Amino acid sequence: MFLLLLVPSVEALSVAVFGATGLLGREVAFQALDRGMSVRALCREPSRLLKPLGSCGPEADTPIEDEKLFKYKGTVTSAEDVEKVFEAGDIEGVVIALGGKTKDVGPTMLEDGTSNVINAMKKYDVKRVAVVTSIGAGDSKNQAPFFFKILMSTVMSSIFKDKNKQEALFSLPGAPGEDLEWTIVRPGGLTVEPPTGIINVVDGEAGSISRADVADFCLGAVLDKDWEYVRKTPCISSVGGTSWTKDRSAKAREGAKAEAV
Repeated sequence: MFLLLLVPSVEALSVAVFGATGLLGREVAFQALDRGMSVRALCREPSRLLKPLGSCGPEADTPIEDEKLFKYKGTVTSAEDVEKVFEAGDIEGVVIALGGKTKDVGPTMLEDGTSNVINAMKKYDVKRVAVVTSIGAGDSKNQAPFFFKILMSTVMSSIFKDKNKQEALFSLPGAPGEDLEWTIVRPGGLTVEPPTGIINVVDGEAGSISRADVADFCLGAVLDKDWEYVRKTPCISSVGGTSWTKDRSAKAREGAKAEAV
């Protein structure tokens, strides 16, 4: 299934971004601002919220200067810090783009941080949320390429345990986020390439996809009133089949730690 996502300019709306200084979070923040929205971003290090490579090319890694960007210093594992983002009362939707290595962020950061976001959303009556996990999480294990399945059960077992618990906060009956209008987004191999504008929602093995395209999909999930994946778990890639391109560039490695807030 091929989707060409064109999210319209929506002035006066705000999107909250968690994981905003990561490679994906930067894309979400930049694209939302580019569409005329306000962005409220929780950042452990606000100075690291820079222009993304995929959407900005040679201007990447320079500061995002926009009067509609509001940066809050804090960490997602602090309920108090998370609530600060919502206090203005103008949040239309939330994108959770948390990540990072377990040794850097701890074994329960995704679950704990997402739980804080859910509680704040309920308190401030915010319904829409896109949660980025990964191909292989939840019931999508068989959609991951063979070698990635091996990593999931070995060196990445801890992070996937946390991802699965993060998803369960929405998907299990009686879960705290069950009644929110959530979309769990499971991308294939992430790259820092420019956006293609085409996203494949796949039932089989997923190939690679740029973070810029994932960001576009996430904005659709929180802004499109007729979004067809509410309370669903789409696996997405920009190519069909089993191709898998893992971004191992120096720039991607450098930004990996920044994905956790």
